[in-house]
Amino acid sequence: MQHARSRRFASLAAAGLALAVLAPASAIAQGAAPASGLGQSWPNATDVSASPHWHVYVFERNGIRYVQINDLSGKVRAAFARSGGSFLALPMGVDASRVATPQEPLAATTQAGEIVYQDATTKVLVSPQPDGTARVYAADGDCKDPIECSSRGI
Repeated sequence: MQHARSRRFASLAAAGLALAVLAPASAIAQGAAPASGLGQSWPNATDVSASPHWHVYVFERNGIRYVQINDLSGKVRAAFARSGGSFLALPMGVDASRVATPQEPLAATTQAGEIVYQDATTKVLVSPQPDGTARVYAADGDCKDPIECSSRGI
């Protein structure tokens, strides 16, 4: 049951991603200026980062929320989709393989991190690593510690 729900969410997220790419042309034709540019260094979206060390951009389409984290130079580090109670790490950014979610946990890090984004349903912590990479921990908004909520035991 869990795998079927994950596959269904993955399909919805992929469809939403495709729509997010196609939607700007439709919106421009209607004279609107929605957030666009998921996956770009400097998307046409408001930077909603809670940290002066990172840029965070949020896109929403058909009930699916996409969150993208960039470093200060504009390099896309990671992104994920959120719908209902599920998260899905997206295959974009130099740290795409280091995104931890409750559905796709990673081992906990010993490096300190900081909250870069938070809303009522989602909290995101980025933990820079000594090798220059970063781990991104996405969790439910009411989680006290995103690393704990998105990690598995070592």
